[in-house]
Amino acid sequence: MSMTLFSLAFGVGTQNRQGSWLEVFYAQPLLNPSSELVAAIAPALGYTGGNQAIAFNTTQASQLAETLKNVDAGQAALLTRLAESHKPLVVTFLAEDAPLTTTPEAYLKLHLLSHRLVKPHGLNLAGIFPLLPNVAWTSHGAVDLAELAERQLEARLKGELLEVFSVDKFPKMTDYVVPTGVRIADSARVRLGAYIGEGTTVMHEGFVNFNGGTEGPGMIEGRVSAGVFVGKGSDLGGGCSTMGTLSGGGNMVIKVGEGCLIGANAGIGFPLGDRNTVEAGLYVTAGTKVALLDDKNELVKVVKARELAGQPDLLFRRNSQTGAVECKSHKSAIELNEALHAHN
Repeated sequence: MSMTLFSLAFGVGTQNRQGSWLEVFYAQPLLNPSSELVAAIAPALGYTGGNQAIAFNTTQASQLAETLKNVDAGQAALLTRLAESHKPLVVTFLAEDAPLTTTPEAYLKLHLLSHRLVKPHGLNLAGIFPLLPNVAWTSHGAVDLAELAERQLEARLKGELLEVFSVDKFPKMTDYVVPTGVRIADSARVRLGAYIGEGTTVMHEGFVNFNGGTEGPGMIEGRVSAGVFVGKGSDLGGGCSTMGTLSGGGNMVIKVGEGCLIGANAGIGFPLGDRNTVEAGLYVTAGTKVALLDDKNELVKVVKARELAGQPDLLFRRNSQTGAVECKSHKSAIELNEALHAHN
């Protein structure tokens, strides 16, 4: 058996009354853990290879903590704490970045993203939605929806209130990890699996989905959908919307370059280069026809927006008289057109 793993993590989670996992919290997930660490724990847990989620108890946690004292002090300390748990424990082994097969695997990959160990679209998340149960996220933690009414009654009979914050497949990120150097005005608007880079501010109306995020620093006042990765120094204006799928191009990451501004109620469906501006209220999909203008505002050529993907220093605007979507550059549109031809 190979001692090389893609990822490894010890977790504590919540199960319903049938023993199915609702969620898992991994305090210290590892990417590419040492072979020495894997070799030390595999025999004790019965790990024989592949991608597996293996339940273990507090006695095993204590034994593993002792085993790892001279191998990995950080993981040994974590296991010492897990040995005190009153909740179920699980260790998840990922031998490779393959399609998901269990709920603990799904939660581990979401943690890897939010811990900034992997950037958006850097993981195989195939099969994630069926593996994430729709859960009531409450003041008493995750609750199976089939058990919610009884739990609410139990709380009332004790003079307590079981508050339901949301009903969703994804929890909020900050209940699992708070990355360093960020500001998040409303934590409910950032899902676990979001990548929030150092120096990022997410304002009250900002939203960041799983498998999307920001490199930072930057300001998010609008929506960052799954598959969108915003570069340094960019500002997504209030109410803006970015799409995770290029029109007609299949699913892929949409990168927003450094120093971009996407105005209020604006949005994109294709990658932006550095220092691009999309004026407020303008939504530009990959297939939107865009009029290239020269430095005298004369039409040079009409192209689809996807042909401008990744080009720097562009301004996208809508002509207030004709309604046409126009693009100007710090270069003349003629030079830009020649550059596009040379690239193609």
